[in-house]
Amino acid sequence: MEVVIVPDATAGGELIAEAVGALLSRKPDALLGVATGSTPLPVYQALAAKVRSGAVDASRARICQLDEYVGLPAGHPESYRSVVLREVVEPLGLSEQAFMGPDGTASDVQAACEAYDRALGEAGGVDLQLLGIGTDGHIGFNEPCSSLASRTRIKTLTEQTRIDNARFFGDDIDQVPHHVITQGIGTILESRHPILLATGEGKADAVALTVEGPIASVVPASALQLHPHATVVVDEAAASKLKLADYFRATYAAKPRWQGL
Repeated sequence: MEVVIVPDATAGGELIAEAVGALLSRKPDALLGVATGSTPLPVYQALAAKVRSGAVDASRARICQLDEYVGLPAGHPESYRSVVLREVVEPLGLSEQAFMGPDGTASDVQAACEAYDRALGEAGGVDLQLLGIGTDGHIGFNEPCSSLASRTRIKTLTEQTRIDNARFFGDDIDQVPHHVITQGIGTILESRHPILLATGEGKADAVALTVEGPIASVVPASALQLHPHATVVVDEAAASKLKLADYFRATYAAKPRWQGL
């Protein structure tokens, strides 16, 4: 696992956008897995700016969702499909045909989960999966004690996650769904390059447990230690609990530029 410490969220977004741009130059039709929430916004903003300037050609890129609420009506502004279309697909100048995600309105949710998991494989697999992390160490909506071998499935949100997400629903927790479809940890680990971005002091404990703690289902993100090419990008605040922070800074400073992220 590579850990990169950046000054702030803007720098983290720029660094990851550069990595996405380099990937698209090598593989123009790469399948990019995207996360929602406030943390990845600097990535999408930096990448969209590169596309507008002509520095990055994303015209053949494909986008896939990490997770989706169950039961929100089609077109609901806070469904993750709507969020991804609004924050990623449209700013990159892509059409909905470039987008794939699970059906959170399906009458048979389990079948929808299995269909999406198959679809990711049939699409050739996810080339780069962007991840955020919850204060309890969850990635996607794989809450603590999720199976480290789990596949795309339905999950029940913890009360803390619903509280954290209430800000997107007018601070009304009653409007936050109880269930979601999420790529499982096993599914996420099949991506070729998972990149976790964490910013702010509130994520410091979760980052430390993910990077330096034991691999344990109680901290789902710690499973990234099992991946041969996982990257964790954190700002100074999120890195504040890392015991090996100086080592991570030194190894990244000494890294050959041609290796990229």
